[in-house]
Amino acid sequence: MQIVRDLAGYSLGRSDLVRRAMSKKKASVMAEEREKFIHGDGDEVPGCVKNGIPIEAAEKIFDEMTDFAKYAFNKSHAACYAVVGYQTAWLKAHYPVEFMAALMTSVMDNAAKVSGYIEECKKMGIQLLPPDINEGYRQFSVSDGKIRFALAAIKNIGKGAVDALVAEREKNGKFTSLTDFCNRMEGGEWSVRGIEGLIKGGALDSFGGFRSQYMAIYKEILAGIGHARKNNIEGQLNLFDMGGDESFQQTDELPSIREFPPKEKLAMEKEALGIYVSGHPLAEYEEQLRRKISNTSMDFLPDEEGSHHTQIEDSTKVIVGGMIAGVSVKYTRNNDKMAFITLEDFQGSMEIVVFPKVYEKCAPLLQEDAVLLIHGRASVSADGEGKVIAADIKNLEQNEAAEIPSSVWLKLAAGQSVPFGQITAILRKYHGDVPVYIYDEKTRQKMKADRINWVTGEDALCEELRQLLGEKNVALKYGGGKRMAEKIGADTSYICVKALEKGVNIIGVTRGEVTKIHHTEKLDQGEVLIAQFTENTSAMKIRGKAEVYTQFGMIRAGEVDIEKK
Repeated sequence: MQIVRDLAGYSLGRSDLVRRAMSKKKASVMAEEREKFIHGDGDEVPGCVKNGIPIEAAEKIFDEMTDFAKYAFNKSHAACYAVVGYQTAWLKAHYPVEFMAALMTSVMDNAAKVSGYIEECKKMGIQLLPPDINEGYRQFSVSDGKIRFALAAIKNIGKGAVDALVAEREKNGKFTSLTDFCNRMEGGEWSVRGIEGLIKGGALDSFGGFRSQYMAIYKEILAGIGHARKNNIEGQLNLFDMGGDESFQQTDELPSIREFPPKEKLAMEKEALGIYVSGHPLAEYEEQLRRKISNTSMDFLPDEEGSHHTQIEDSTKVIVGGMIAGVSVKYTRNNDKMAFITLEDFQGSMEIVVFPKVYEKCAPLLQEDAVLLIHGRASVSADGEGKVIAADIKNLEQNEAAEIPSSVWLKLAAGQSVPFGQITAILRKYHGDVPVYIYDEKTRQKMKADRINWVTGEDALCEELRQLLGEKNVALKYGGGKRMAEKIGADTSYICVKALEKGVNIIGVTRGEVTKIHHTEKLDQGEVLIAQFTENTSAMKIRGKAEVYTQFGMIRAGEVDIEKK
């Protein structure tokens, strides 16, 4: 700021605009200011030349300022960063468990970042243990080569309460039951909600009971202890004190009830810890999601503390997937419906904006706990808040059932610089059984890629290739090896499907330029379904072993595509 003020005569307000452009690395704004810095801008900015500074010197000074707008460092600063970078890498290489525990402790109040580091731990083969009042500490700690969840990271539990717990445990030994814990910590900084958080977060699981049992009795235990304390006048002997048995341990009288269902148990865990530790509702979809998505919720978080930059650029095309945690339906000025969706994946959650046109088409899919695949673009606001503007929404299971392309075609446009290294990297990232063909527009030659560069044909692959080569230079072709469909007469309006195994899929589709899936049904072994051909349904796909009948008798046993003539 002082450079542009002293040399070019900028005002305080105007110089602050240059500072902002430098901090946010806006090259276009810096380019505009260059001419004004050197030659001035009317009466508002005199400029360096008018102030007697040689034009060569002014240009050199501004160019150096522009370099700093590109993230330049002075040598001493860069040297310090190099030392810190080396030390960090050394710690991660030689003490990975301790390093990751310290890293999660540093962002303990940010559940999204903790979740991201937990995913990194999984990749490194480091196990995360649930919180435990007999093993855990205020921060994330190391236990037998594993990371123990921090007690202070449990919601509604203050650091003072955790410190009191650890001090009591180290002085008088481990806690033996919930009753023992409540008696020993009574009168301290522990609240009812804090104890509830311990139960929901799994910190009492080592006692051996169910979380449902502890949730049923903890209020009665606290009420009983409070009543006893109230009636215990000074000098009155306690019944157990009279016995003089120092080995007496108070136990819990647990009711005979079942544990919470897994889904409810995980929901409580998320409520208490902010993340899932013992499992994840999306666990069964993990492989499918990782194969199909291009980005996760972590990409929409600021890249560093206090930064207004996300890890993804504005308007980037993305494919995200996960489970709907919440839907908020709003009305536009034209009284059209739109929605704001909270989508959870393995790293955290992100906001999805569904505008009226997309909402009208996809509204039936927008149900809580639905697992979706969403195509759209990133929207990053000035304050660094990242969202996804939805362009298309698909049910994950329906998307999985969609046809696999017979080939992927890439066109190399004439005059285009061909990034073969980047193309190969993307192809090998999605290695599969779908052949890849490359068409060179300049030479008009068609080439078939080596078998090692064949792909899966999934959406995420195509999205990455289109970002690299252009929207019109990537195409999928269907057919050529696709099974011929069984033809049925126009008189057939219904088919009867009897499942011969578990997991038979009946998929209703409309065939056109693009195959569109209308619905899908799943059958268990022995189940029977009557599937109707409607005006919108021109074909059925039966996936799995099944007997298929029309009013004219059985037409096929096994997997089959059925089309109306």
